[in-house]
Amino acid sequence: MPAALKSIGFIVTPVLHPTRGDMKRILVEFEDSIEPGDIVLFYFAVHGTQWEDQNYLLPKHILKIDGVNLNRSAINAQNVLNTLSDRDPFVTIFLLDCCRNYHKRNTEIYARGDSSDSKSADFKPMDKTRSLIAFACASGTIVMGGQGQRNGLFTKHILEHTTTPNEDISLMLRDVRQKVVEASNLQQIPFVSDGLLKKNIFLYEQHRCKQ
Repeated sequence: MPAALKSIGFIVTPVLHPTRGDMKRILVEFEDSIEPGDIVLFYFAVHGTQWEDQNYLLPKHILKIDGVNLNRSAINAQNVLNTLSDRDPFVTIFLLDCCRNYHKRNTEIYARGDSSDSKSADFKPMDKTRSLIAFACASGTIVMGGQGQRNGLFTKHILEHTTTPNEDISLMLRDVRQKVVEASNLQQIPFVSDGLLKKNIFLYEQHRCKQ
C-alpha cells in the first residue's frame, strides 16, 4: 500500500507492527503535517475491536486485555478520525483492514477475536462530515487472508484500483466490496460509511489533454 500511494503523489508515513507508543507518536506527527484542503488517507491493517460503543485499533503487543483498560492500551478510532478531520482537510479517508469483534462489559478482549465471550453486533457507526470510512468486513463477517498472498482480500482489491486515474473513491469501494464478497463466497462483506459531500473525489487525478 505505501508504494502504491507514493506512486500517485501521496506523502506516506509507513509504520510496521507499531506499539501503542509508536502509534501515538506517528499520529501526532501525521496530524501536524495536514494542511487545509489536503486529501488525507489513514490505512490500518492489524487488529481492531469494539468495546461497548467505541471502536479501537490494537497495537501489536496486545493479545488480551480487559475492556476497561482499552483507553490506556489501544487507540480510539473515532478520536483519530475527529482529530484528523479537525485539521480541515478536503476529505478524510479511513481504510481499516482489521477484524471487527464486539465485546460486552466485563469480558477480556482477544486481539485475534478468539474469545468465547465475544459476539457479533451492530457496530457504533464512525462518521464525520467529508469523511469516508471503509471496514474490511461488516459486523458478523470475518476478514479473510489471500492464500499465499501478501495482502488480505480487502487490501488486495483496493490495490487493484489505487493507481487507476480519475476513479471516484465511493464507486471504487463499491467495486472492491463486490470483488471481496465474490472471492470470499459471501463470508467477508466490507462495510462503508460515506459522509462525503461531493462527487468525483479521486485518489489519483489525471488531467486529460485537450485535442
